[in-house]
Formats: sequence, structure tokens, C-alpha cells
Amino acid sequence: MSYQVLARKWRPRNFHELIGQEHVSRALVNALDQGRLHHAYLFTGTRGVGKTTLARILAKCLNCEEGVSSRPCGVCGTCREIDEGRFVDLIEVDAASRTKVEDTRELLDNVQYAPTQGRYKVYLIDEVHMLSTHSFNALLKTLEEPPPHVKFLLATTDPQKLPVTILSRCLQFTLKNMPPVRVVEHLSDILAREEVSFEEDALWLLGKAADGSMRDAMSLTDQAIAFGHGQVRREDVAAMLGTLDHRHVLALLECLASLDAASLLAEVATLAEQGPDYGGVLDDMASVFHRLAIAQMVPSALDNGHGDRDALLALASRFTGEDVQLYYQIALQGRGDMANAPDARTALEMTLLRMLAFRPQGVPRPAQTPLPMTGQAEGANAPGAQASAPVQQAPVQQAPVQAAPAQQAPVQQAPAQPQQAPVPPMAPAPQPAAPVAAPATEAQPPMADEPPPWATEDVPQDARDAGFRDVAQDAPQPAAAPVSAPAPEQTAAPAQAPAAPSSAMSRLSAAFGSAPAQPEAAESSAPQPAEALPATLEPAEPVPAAPQPAEAVPAAPAQPEPAASPAPEPAVSEPVANEPVVAAQPIPEPAPAAAPTPAPSAPSTDGRLNHAAWLELFPSLGLGGITRNIGAHCLVEHDDGTHLKLRLDPAQSAMMAEVHQDRIRKALAGQGVERVLEISVAPLPEGLETPHSRRIRLLGERHVRAVEALRADPHIQSMEQQLGARLIEESVNSFEPDDF
Repeated sequence: MSYQVLARKWRPRNFHELIGQEHVSRALVNALDQGRLHHAYLFTGTRGVGKTTLARILAKCLNCEEGVSSRPCGVCGTCREIDEGRFVDLIEVDAASRTKVEDTRELLDNVQYAPTQGRYKVYLIDEVHMLSTHSFNALLKTLEEPPPHVKFLLATTDPQKLPVTILSRCLQFTLKNMPPVRVVEHLSDILAREEVSFEEDALWLLGKAADGSMRDAMSLTDQAIAFGHGQVRREDVAAMLGTLDHRHVLALLECLASLDAASLLAEVATLAEQGPDYGGVLDDMASVFHRLAIAQMVPSALDNGHGDRDALLALASRFTGEDVQLYYQIALQGRGDMANAPDARTALEMTLLRMLAFRPQGVPRPAQTPLPMTGQAEGANAPGAQASAPVQQAPVQQAPVQAAPAQQAPVQQAPAQPQQAPVPPMAPAPQPAAPVAAPATEAQPPMADEPPPWATEDVPQDARDAGFRDVAQDAPQPAAAPVSAPAPEQTAAPAQAPAAPSSAMSRLSAAFGSAPAQPEAAESSAPQPAEALPATLEPAEPVPAAPQPAEAVPAAPAQPEPAASPAPEPAVSEPVANEPVVAAQPIPEPAPAAAPTPAPSAPSTDGRLNHAAWLELFPSLGLGGITRNIGAHCLVEHDDGTHLKLRLDPAQSAMMAEVHQDRIRKALAGQGVERVLEISVAPLPEGLETPHSRRIRLLGERHVRAVEALRADPHIQSMEQQLGARLIEESVNSFEPDDF
């Protein structure tokens, strides 16, 4: 007996053997069981998905000798003849070869006659879209009202070419393409019945090469069995199909994950020795990037299409979600640009190098992405994420005014009387006459024991976050900057930014208790105040300074030689309420207080950087672009004088890279802050400002002041009253200097 190909040998014989077309078989089964049969059916779909098979199964159901049923017996003479293609009342017409109207008329001349052997005369017209316009017109009347013993079954791969008049007379069923998973399952079952050994990876290659057609998959399987001498192996199928070894694609992705351009080009050179289709390489890479995106978002949905599921899961953790999306887009664009490239290999190499060059993070170390990606920031469950209840935000967010550079530590002072309003610091001005008392030496121990702004390095994470809350709660209120005796317990409480900009060195001096590069500070203002007053925008009221003893201040910044400098200069003691505010060089508070108050947690005197100093120092770092944006969303978490740890807002973590961290470190070093810098990504505590949020707030305040100034202008008021003019607040720009 001659060999019968697999596509014909294993053609489905009934609806229950049909693969992948459940939506069609369900409708037809129900129609047959209920006796609601239409006189014309149209089956559409790509080649090899079962259009003709469905028509033959339906013909058997209609003419089975056991009666009309959705389950033909398959053993009666009618069923066997239909399976063998020799049933006289099943008239199969190839419309591609009989397109003329004369052929259609000849066909319709026999419609009126009753079936010879079966119950129904079934006309199966394949590739019906090939009929001519006149043939369609000749078919219309008969197709609309055929005799009761006639059924029309039409099949086409291009239903768009059918006239609407034909479509409206038929029940249309669109058959689906076969996914590779369904093809592999069906081929595995058939090869097991045929007792042919096979490898699953080889079947996946066949399923992808079939491109949705089950008949193509069966034909390729026949070819693979012959090519592999009775076996279906992956290597044989890959050689037969001429497809690229999938391991080369995975090797290219390994190079991309490692950001190794040299290895990437070497792998392309190895690939070129096989003379591949470079466009197919990019297609395969785009397909793998698609699967990587699935592996990152829904790992359980990742198929084992090439037997590489474990390898893809490992690769998915080495790419960020942004990288996968970017690489996929670049692969698609590179595939489209390949026709315009000098040669295909150049196009592939440039596309791969473009993937590395256009990474949003520059060229940092590969990210370790946890799977599955839920869209939530890492560390959301960290202790730092549980911020305390709402805190006083306005006082906490104020920019601090630090102690003068000439001071080592604020002085331990007696409790002060409550002040009506804080006195804004100003440029080094003559201080009120006040002796520098011995308490200057008493200030060192309390400040030495004062913890960093948020937490100390030997405190657990929960206590560090509690430190964040303490900063927010202990921050001074805008109306009462001086505090009483318990004030040394306060941590660095940021105060509102000064109205007038201070220089970079002034901000740096404010960041530390002693400034290494300002020897003139002791000469210009020898009795500098030890406390750092909150820099508010409200000028203090002038008050007599005679009964007010000035705060005792150390003589010079860690320099023992100016021993006589602690002596106060009996200079000016007039009120300075309207002077420009300079955050780095505050003046003593001339308010009538019984005794000077300690600094409200000014920057640490041992040279450590706290968050208040970070806010003042950041504008002078000279950062730009992405680096500035990253730094502007950081808070100071810890500084021990050697290692500085910043905490970055998780919303900005996608742009974080070593290159930006190195730039921030160099900028700090340029301002005298030599540190080993570490930037961690974690949720920021509530109630603390980043440089970015501080700048937004100050810009808003500046805009409000500008609008209020215009509202109060008599000319503006006159125009509004007489001309009905309206001030558009969004168009108002402030001329105040932007030093933040």
C-alpha cells in the first residue's frame, strides 16, 4: 500500500477530533442537535486551519445513514465514501479553476435534481473568492433560496474579496490560526501514535515554522522524519529549516545584559560565519524581548517555546523593565531600517550597539530585577516605609540657617525667654556688646552627644525612621525660633530658606561647625553667635540689645591661635530687622531674652553633613541634567564623616546609575565634603523636603509674593476697575533671584 502523508492520514473525522476551532464546532454541533440548519455556510481562515475538513465533517453529519447528528458513525458507506472523497452527492468545486460564469451556470443546472444517494446534495466550493463577478451574480438567487435538499458550503482564505450580497446570504465562521502550543501538542500525539521518537524542542521549531497552519506543520513533520532518518531531532529540524540556532540569540542577550560591547561584536562575528539571515536575527531578538517582558510581569505565563524557559527567567532578572521595552522598540526599528543599511551585518551591529548606547542609565552595572514585577517600589515594606502620622510639614521643610564658620559648637546656654519673632540672620555685622563668657567651653559636650539628623549608624532601622519623625516633630515653629533648656535634645530642624542668596562657601560653612577655608570669618565677626536661628522671611522687630547678653561663641574655627578673638567687639547694636538674610552667617538675636538659647539642631559641629545642610549646600553643587534631578530627590540618611548615605525617592530610581552617583560625589568633594558616597533607594519619610520639593515650594511662595505685589499696585487696580482688566496669575513671573 502506498504511503499516505500525515496531513491526510490524521485529518479529523468528526467535530470532537477537530483541533483549535472549538468556537466553530460548538455552533455547528448545537445547530445539528437542534435541527436549526442553515442552507449556506461560509468558512474563512488562512491555509491549513480546517476549512475543507469542517465542510466534509458537516457533509457526513448531514448524510450519515444513521441520521442527521453531530456525531456521524464513521463506519457506514456514506461516511467512508465522504472520507475517501468519492461520495456522489458531495460536489467539490475548485473555484480557482472554474471562474467563468458558464461553469457556474452548468453547476446550477443540476441543483434542482434530488440527491442520488444521500439525504442532501452538498456543494462545497473551495476558494470561492476566485469566482468572477458574473459568476457571483449568477449564484445569488440560488444561494438565497436553494431547494430544501441542497446545502452550500463555501470556503475562502480572502473573504474581503467576496461581494456583500454573498456574505449576507451565508452564515460566516472565521477559523483561528493555530498557535505553536496547540501545534506542538497535536504533533506530539501524532508522533507518539506513529511511534516516531522526537525532541520537544524540534516540535517547537516546527510549530513556529508552520505559522498558524496545522497542515503546514504536518507537512514539515513528514519532511523532518525523512530528514532525520525516522527521528525528529532539534539539530536536524534547525538544519532542515535553515533557522538560526536559538542559542546564538540567547548569547547576544547575555552580552546585552552584561553591557559588554566587545563580547557582543565577537558574538556577531561568530554568527556571521554561519551566513544567517540578519533580519531573522532581529526578529528572533524581538520575540525574545517580548517573552522577557512576559517573564518579568507574569512569570507563570512564560511558555517553553524553545526549551529555554529557565534561561529566560534568569535573563529577565538581569534586565529592568524599561530596558526590555527599549530594546524591543530598537529591534523593531532596526529591522525596518535594515533595507537602507549598507549591508545587513552592519545594520545588526548598529542596532545592537544602539541598544547599549541608548540605555536610560548610561552604562551602569546590570540591574537585578525581582520577579514578578508588581509595579511597586522596592522596599515598600521596609521599616522606613511606615512613616509616622502627619507631622508639621511647614517648619520641617524650612531651610536651615547654620552657625557661623568660625564656631566649633554652639554654646550651652540658659533658658531663654520666648521670642515674638525670629530675627533673620544677616551678613557678618558688628555684634552687640556682650562678653564672651566661659559657657563657650560648656557647649561642646552636649553637641558632641547629639545624634545625626535622622539616626545614628548603630541604631536599628525602626529607630532611624523614628528619628525622621523626631526631626519633623521637634522642628521649631516659624513664630518661635528660640527654644528653652530642652532644646539641645532637638535634632537638625530645617528652617525656611533665606530671602537673599548666600554664597557657596557660606552654605558650605553652614553645613559644618568649622569651615576650613574661611580664616577671615573670625576677624570680621569674632563673637559669632553659637546658635543657628531659623531663617524666616519675616523680619524681626527691632528690640533694644543692651539688656540682652550676646551668645557666647568660641573664638575661631578650630584654630587655637586667635585666643583673644572671643572678646566681643563693642560695635553696632542697632536692630537689623530689615537687613538681607544670609543663611550662613547669622547674627545674635537682639530680642529681649533672659539668656541666649542653644542652636536648634544646626549642622553637626564635628564636620558631618545633615539634611538641613544638604538642602543649603545642594544649589551650589553645580549639578545638571539627570544627575541634578537624582540629587534633588535625595535626603541625607547618615553621615559619619567618612561615609555619606543618601536616600533616593523610588520614583526616580529608574534613572539612577553609578555615573550620576560619581558626579554627585565629585561635586560634594569640590565643596569640601570628601565622602564615600552611597545612594540607596527607599521610600522617603513624610514631612521632610528634598531639594526638589523645597525648590517647588519656594518658587510657589515667590510667585504668590509677585502676584500680591501686582494686586496691590495702584495702576493695576485702576485698570481692573476702569477697564475691567483681569490679572492672569499664570503669566506672572517674579524677578526675585532664583538661587535654589
